[in-house]
Amino acid sequence: MLPSSSLSLLLGIALAGPCVADVFQRPEQLRGTTYDYIVVGSGTAGNVIAARLAEDRKNDVLVLEAGISNEGVLGSQVPFFAPTLTPSTIYDWNYTYAPQPNLNGRVIPIARGRLLGGSSSVNYMVHHYGSSEDYDLLAKLTGDSGWSWSNMKRYIARHEKFVPPADGHNTTGQYIPSLHSTSGVLPKSLPGYSLPIDSRVIATTKELSSEFPFNQDTTSGNVLGLGWVQSSIGGGTRSSSATTYLAGVVGRRNVDVLLNAQVTKLVKTGAVGGKPSFRGVQFASGPQSSSTTVYARKEVIVSAGSIGTPQILQLSGIGDKADLAAKSITTHVHLPSVGKNLSDHVLLPNNWKVRGPSLDDFLRDPAAIDAALGQWQANKTGVLVHGITNHLGFFRFPKSAPIFKTIPDPATGPTASHWELIVSSYWLVPGVASPETGNYLTLIAALISPTSRGEVKLASNNPFDHPLIDPNLLSSNFDKYALREGVKSVRRFLSAKAWADYVVSPVNIAANPTDAEIDAYVRAFASTVFHPVGTSAMSPAKAGWGVVDPQLRVKGADGVRVVDASVWPFLPNAHTQAPTYLVAERAASLIRGY
Repeated sequence: MLPSSSLSLLLGIALAGPCVADVFQRPEQLRGTTYDYIVVGSGTAGNVIAARLAEDRKNDVLVLEAGISNEGVLGSQVPFFAPTLTPSTIYDWNYTYAPQPNLNGRVIPIARGRLLGGSSSVNYMVHHYGSSEDYDLLAKLTGDSGWSWSNMKRYIARHEKFVPPADGHNTTGQYIPSLHSTSGVLPKSLPGYSLPIDSRVIATTKELSSEFPFNQDTTSGNVLGLGWVQSSIGGGTRSSSATTYLAGVVGRRNVDVLLNAQVTKLVKTGAVGGKPSFRGVQFASGPQSSSTTVYARKEVIVSAGSIGTPQILQLSGIGDKADLAAKSITTHVHLPSVGKNLSDHVLLPNNWKVRGPSLDDFLRDPAAIDAALGQWQANKTGVLVHGITNHLGFFRFPKSAPIFKTIPDPATGPTASHWELIVSSYWLVPGVASPETGNYLTLIAALISPTSRGEVKLASNNPFDHPLIDPNLLSSNFDKYALREGVKSVRRFLSAKAWADYVVSPVNIAANPTDAEIDAYVRAFASTVFHPVGTSAMSPAKAGWGVVDPQLRVKGADGVRVVDASVWPFLPNAHTQAPTYLVAERAASLIRGY
């Protein structure tokens, strides 16, 4: 998403280095073909599961990763270089959404990490947990109180390690220390590089406090308001599940990690309690390579993500029997919900030309980038410790909004949000190159509680063919309304006095657009925040819908669980990595029985 051609040169630097010990390249290097647990995918959730299972030295764990090592990948270490990792690189699965009718038929890339750490190694590192009402609704939908916020928030202590920001500034008033842990696994921090617009943002929360109140810390469970971003960055470097959870257990005798191992299907190994058992896992390094099968004594945990997981299940004969028959796949478990219920947060950039400093000039200057890289390499400080934003906030429409006269409120609760505001001090438009001159401000309006749903389905029975991925973005009246109102809201945000001497004019849209002009702008420029969920949705054990039960076991099958973002039946009020970490922490406790 960074527009600079100078930054694209860094891809030449970002080459995978040698693997760390006990991370293997070839199946013949493994200790055997049978393990207690096999984890499919070393992403955000998979590495949590592997690490927690490996804490018990009696457990023998194999992690299968389709991609490469994260070692030596500069773009996955330097926070500001994150957008160089996707799309169209060796670090990305390079999926695309199907042409979206409500977005002028555009084909939109959907970034998914294809290296150790998965998407936690390529995302933009925003790290917050969402609304308490997300978890309480999850508990209500599943009938399992263990998913409620009162229980789930205890996993924060196990997960996070809050550390000082890279610049060491005084963080008083920017977060609430009592809500956080300093003894967990994953380092996270407040912004480590201040921007000239920071003071303007905070001033706006004071002047326009009724619409844009300041929120000191969303970890309280209350997401409403705007505050300082918290990111999976520690000591000026990205914190991924690979650099934290997995790194903590690699080298132990009870953990093997295999790269270049794309799982092609789960193998039926018998039946238990009248259910087909899937304790075999078949994988290969590519379409021309021979397959290898490994076996789990206890369980297979599929953590391949909201796209990869339903594809693997369907290839294994777990899914809608009509869809499977159409691809000449024998159905072992008729589970129609597999791949259905796909939803994603929708991103809409709103750009203004500004007078004064922004990061655009830096991004156009190879010498400045080179100097900044030298500073980062020397002491992990400077502009390169910056993510895409220092501030974000969550907001909801009033109860009296006209849309609610005909459509029920889709938020997860009465204090949950409808949309998100992300503030960036440079040109940030996915797929659109930055202007060659000028300084810009980007205010992203993101749809947080969409009602549109789509699906992931097989394109063929070839496991190396990408599946068909259609989130059906903006197909509902609410979703269209929400982004239209989001555009109006960000304009009100800039009406504060703090911006009067800074903002010049909007870009790509009229100064006072009509609703029709806003809708046209949305169709032309909206894309994704890369937060797909829902394709292996959790539901009560006996419910006729859903893919996994509240214990995350695949319904109608034995020996296999799903642990990743796909189990969320709806989108949480958060960038999805932190909620996924909490789900994985609880899943590990369920599997181990603690």
